[in-house]
Amino acid sequence: MSGEANIYLIGARGSGKTTLGRKLAARLKRPFADTDQRIRLRTGRTVAEIVAAGGWEAFREEEILAFSEVAVFTGQVVSCGGGIVLRDENRELLARGRALYLKAPAEVLAARLERAPGHAQRPSLTGADMVAEVRQVLDEREALYLACARVVLRADQPLEALVEQALAEIARLEGRLDGRMKGRAEGRQ
Repeated sequence: MSGEANIYLIGARGSGKTTLGRKLAARLKRPFADTDQRIRLRTGRTVAEIVAAGGWEAFREEEILAFSEVAVFTGQVVSCGGGIVLRDENRELLARGRALYLKAPAEVLAARLERAPGHAQRPSLTGADMVAEVRQVLDEREALYLACARVVLRADQPLEALVEQALAEIARLEGRLDGRMKGRAEGRQ
């Protein structure tokens, strides 16, 4: 895996980064990493516990450390926390890989978050109701997601369609063709 750029999945909470990331890692036969999971492993605390003890600033500092540890290794598929784009250090690391932005409307993201087990364990960023909070967060981060992304994927499509689209975009970014396309291209030579 050394030498292959990391695939970074970025986007808001509820966009499906972890779900897609696991599927892509399996299909690409690459290791999978999750920055939020790395934070829990590093600190022994949940996001809520870190935020309760030191605020969101303390969490963002932990996020920088965790992401820098994950990014040392290449050839991975990495699910990044929704706020990964907020810090310059993280954006520099994202630029070394291939960032795919999973974009979905605020209403879709809020509905997913409300259905997710343990969603209440993650502290609110704004104190607003779920749809209003997601809308506000998207408004604040959209430009950063777009600036970091090599590709924008519609995260509100069926999972298998999203996986196939992501695989095609990764192949395009890496300058290679999948088996079906490669066979057709070689047959024309």
